[in-house]
This record gives sequence, C-alpha cells and structure tokens, in this order.
Amino acid sequence: MTAVDGVWCDRCGEPVGASAHEACRTARTLEPPRYCPSCRRRMKVQVLPTGWRATCVEHGAITD
Repeated sequence: MTAVDGVWCDRCGEPVGASAHEACRTARTLEPPRYCPSCRRRMKVQVLPTGWRATCVEHGAITD
C-alpha cells in the first residue's frame, strides 16, 4: 500500500489531497507505513527480516 491508496497518507497521517506527498512516496520505498490510510490511526509496526507488518486496531494487518 502506498501513500495515495487511502484517504490519509500512511507515512505522515495528513489528508492525501492536502499536498503532493512526494517525500512520503520516496520514504515509503524504504520504510513501513506508520498511519492507517483508512482511519488515520497510528499503527503498530513490526520490522521483520523478510519485510514488515503494520497493524491497525480497526482495519487489521498490512504486510510487505
């Protein structure tokens, strides 16, 4: 999932339409999401040797 797949940016938590989020897209190629793109809640993130898992209490897990 990228910063533009939801209503909220999954890196900075701001509305997707508020700005271009080019820095967020660039950063997301190397790091996991921090905010749920559906509800803007801060997610629990676990970095694994094979990727990452981010979990929203409302929407569940997103994995890489």
